[in-house]
Amino acid sequence: MKLFKTIFAALIVSALFTNCKKVLDKEDLTHSTPGQVFNDSTVAILNINYLYTANQPGWFGDTGGAIGGGGDKCDEFYSDNAYVKGTVTTETVGDIGTSVNISNNYGRIRNINQTLQDLDASTLPASTKNRYKAQAYFWRAFRYFDLVRLYGGVPLVLKPLDAIGQDAKNAALLPRNKTSECFKQIVSDLDSCIKYLPAKWSGSDYGRISSAAAAAFKGRVLLTYASPQFNPSNDAARWQTAADANDKAMQILTANNYGLNPSYDNMWFTESSSNPEAILVTGYNTSSTDQNQNNNTYDNATRPAYLGTKGGSNQPTWDIVKSYPMLDGKAPGTSTKYTYDDSKFFDNRDPRFNKTIAYNGCNWPINGNTSYRLWTYFYYNKADGSGVKTTEPASATNSGFYLRKAIDPNISVSNAQYVGTDWMEIRYAEVLLNQAECAAALGNVTTGYTNIAAIRKRAGIEAGADNQYGLNAGMSPDQMITAIMNERKIEFAFEGKRYWDLRRRKLLESTLNGSKRTGLTVTLNNNASAKDYITGTRDASAAASLDALYTSSFTVKTKTLDSYNIAVQAGDYFFGIPSAALLNNINLQQNNTWGGPFDPLQ
Repeated sequence: MKLFKTIFAALIVSALFTNCKKVLDKEDLTHSTPGQVFNDSTVAILNINYLYTANQPGWFGDTGGAIGGGGDKCDEFYSDNAYVKGTVTTETVGDIGTSVNISNNYGRIRNINQTLQDLDASTLPASTKNRYKAQAYFWRAFRYFDLVRLYGGVPLVLKPLDAIGQDAKNAALLPRNKTSECFKQIVSDLDSCIKYLPAKWSGSDYGRISSAAAAAFKGRVLLTYASPQFNPSNDAARWQTAADANDKAMQILTANNYGLNPSYDNMWFTESSSNPEAILVTGYNTSSTDQNQNNNTYDNATRPAYLGTKGGSNQPTWDIVKSYPMLDGKAPGTSTKYTYDDSKFFDNRDPRFNKTIAYNGCNWPINGNTSYRLWTYFYYNKADGSGVKTTEPASATNSGFYLRKAIDPNISVSNAQYVGTDWMEIRYAEVLLNQAECAAALGNVTTGYTNIAAIRKRAGIEAGADNQYGLNAGMSPDQMITAIMNERKIEFAFEGKRYWDLRRRKLLESTLNGSKRTGLTVTLNNNASAKDYITGTRDASAAASLDALYTSSFTVKTKTLDSYNIAVQAGDYFFGIPSAALLNNINLQQNNTWGGPFDPLQ
């Protein structure tokens, strides 16, 4: 069954219908006992499906926690928030709460633990139980990783705690486990997934956790544990463990026909096991009426608002736009083949640029119109450049750009709110770069050259005479890691990876601090008295030569979006435990980076 994030009440932990588009017949299971539920495989799978609903990440990698995808906390999007302002306190990141409910990590972990306990007691065949339990183990690993990357070590709760009575309350006052103990448990849970789950699901089970997904996620987890955030001494043993995990993930993926999708942009619209790129997927549907409706909301929120979608909320910064390489893979200003000019920033860029960034005058097939051309500029109502400054069209983007990645060009305005494009939390390209980074940290740059070249070849970057796709020859391991980080910035732009990459590599301060995020203002050089100076000819002129149109008709200037210098705090690499959680559990200790005795590096 294709798994969608939909919920319906029931079972003992509240369960969902089915994850299929067709709604199953329902019965009242509110008073069901664990035996009634978990001795019947048909009913038990509803509980497993519920765990997907409660735990699957959404667009931008949003896990439902305090941070979300993090794009507005780095240089991808502009947002006025405590993280970039440097005003984070111990109260800012509240993912360790004071109550156990389904909206926080421990509430979700309790439901997972309850499912595991009831499965252990069921009379289902061992093979069935192991397959169900393995899927629950994955989500427990997922939730603990979400906690540990925020705070360091947290209390490990592996069985459901009693909820009633003073003794039960006292038993729940657990201290924090060491960070190393948490990572060990996460890996143990993922190893169970790898052991008991198939490498790939198909048909109606597409979207379930597979051994390939568990192996790829294990590679991500151990890469994080080996990175400077958790490994400031650069312990090579951690890098070797991470390298082994990612090599194993690649072996599983290769053996089961995973790989790079031939199309960088269209891979988002291949929603079945025929998409070799998709490893860990959250499914959505296009239903507009039935009880199982589950639309992704990303598409509708991202399209330009003036198209009638009330969107336009995801606007790339000029900083990320400038980061894209040229067509030969070289950084802007360093290419000897393609010159770069801010006023013609769109010329001869990495093909991923035009598949990700929408800008004034670009051709953007959207709303079913293959010849649609986007306009977003300013004009003055007097020929001398004075008077009222107005946007064309109304509600033009503040940053100068729109995000077009994974926007289905065939969806009409009326159906934009019902888009069902699936989210790929882990795709094959990530595993390639995870593997390359681990290898480089151990002194092997060959894997980096090979894996980055594969990604750039898929993107459409020119191979060059040396067949290196723009990569510099003879890079050291440290230089290769820098190249990998730059590749991740472009390949996974706006996929919820950038902030977490900067954080685990402890690059937030050196990358962001002291800077202000910027946008671009494109202004019409009107020598008439209204916006109609090029109306009627602008589309044809842009189609003939966008360069010429910019030269004759537009002035391009950068603009500052932040009113202050970004000042990420050193303490943000391990956030503080909220005071309410400390008061609720006297055995919790605050991180030493926030005045407490707990060392998150142990």
